Amino acid sequence: MTPVPGPVRSPEADGAAGIRIRAARKDAGLTQQGLAATVQVSRQTIIAMETGDYAPSVYLAIKVAKALRSSVEALWDPEFQGPP
Repeated sequence: MTPVPGPVRSPEADGAAGIRIRAARKDAGLTQQGLAATVQVSRQTIIAMETGDYAPSVYLAIKVAKALRSSVEALWDPEFQGPP
């Protein structure tokens, strides 16, 4: 089975996950480049996550959440009601 070409879009069409990621990144005092370096991806990958154009792998989502001192659920689950 061949993977679908093109970016893997975030399941939230309104970009809410990207807004949460961007807010958590700013709260952590990180730039897009700083977060990218911390989780070992390109700045473009961080931009794509923040705009909702890219849904990361579980492994990358965990790395991002740890870098932002958050949880995967707080960043990507639209129904999450707990602390960030």
